[in-house]
Amino acid sequence: MEREIIKIDDELCNGCGLCVPNCHEGALQIIDGKVRLVSELMCDGLGACIGHCPEGAITIERREAEPYDEVKVMEIMVSKGFNTVVAHLRHLKEHQEIVYLKQGMGYLIANESKLNFLVKEVKEGVHQQIIDPVEVGCGGGCPGSKTVVFDPLQFKMADTQVIGAIQSQLRQWPVQLHLINPGAAYFSGSDLLVAADCSAFAIGDFHSNWLKNKTLVIACPKLDQGKEVYLQKFIALIDNAKVNTITVLIMEVPCCGGLLQLVEMAIARSGRKVPVKAITVSIRGEILSEDWI
Repeated sequence: MEREIIKIDDELCNGCGLCVPNCHEGALQIIDGKVRLVSELMCDGLGACIGHCPEGAITIERREAEPYDEVKVMEIMVSKGFNTVVAHLRHLKEHQEIVYLKQGMGYLIANESKLNFLVKEVKEGVHQQIIDPVEVGCGGGCPGSKTVVFDPLQFKMADTQVIGAIQSQLRQWPVQLHLINPGAAYFSGSDLLVAADCSAFAIGDFHSNWLKNKTLVIACPKLDQGKEVYLQKFIALIDNAKVNTITVLIMEVPCCGGLLQLVEMAIARSGRKVPVKAITVSIRGEILSEDWI
């Protein structure tokens, strides 16, 4: 399978950093005066960063996708220097890619005699709260895509409180499908709600009746770009995170059906069968249909 991924021309890049805030995956950082792609794993090929590069140093290339290989990635990162290695490993840590983080550290330990820096220094840099806010930029990752798990105690307390303000049932962040990491621990074995962007605005009891006790991803099949990325993330949620059930909540408008189609395609291409409930909502918030498929 082919995939799209950005490519940075080091000769053209002047390190201005205008592209960094526009990478919603936090995969771009300024290191040693140049913009670096610190995580091919998280680059979705959307290209939001391209239009913000005044030098034309960023392009999108389409190439045959190979299974992600942390050892090969580390070989590239090591060639770009100590700061890039630390930024890459920190990015893995922040997105809870612990298996890849261990593989990366294992590569460094096995090849320490060939490195021009110490593995001990890398470990210290990875576990520091901030490496170098001036050099790295954006604090080492975009806050909008940083994984957050909300305290489950708030939901238990809410059940005992007198009815007043409606209690949010959101259990994690981020929720936009481009931003989520399928490997995040909170997806493992969860009941997943796949909701069209508009649905929460139409359904008055969205939180209490549909979101409660579920993990959440949201998307718009008409306006969002890079839907192949969506398909791969759904497959990862099914095969790797092993989600327990999937509820697809879409609006009655024709374009919304594309979200259900993506989930069905993912199930067809995955190695697991997952129960899927399809729910269609009217623009006035009425439940028009609710079926297991």
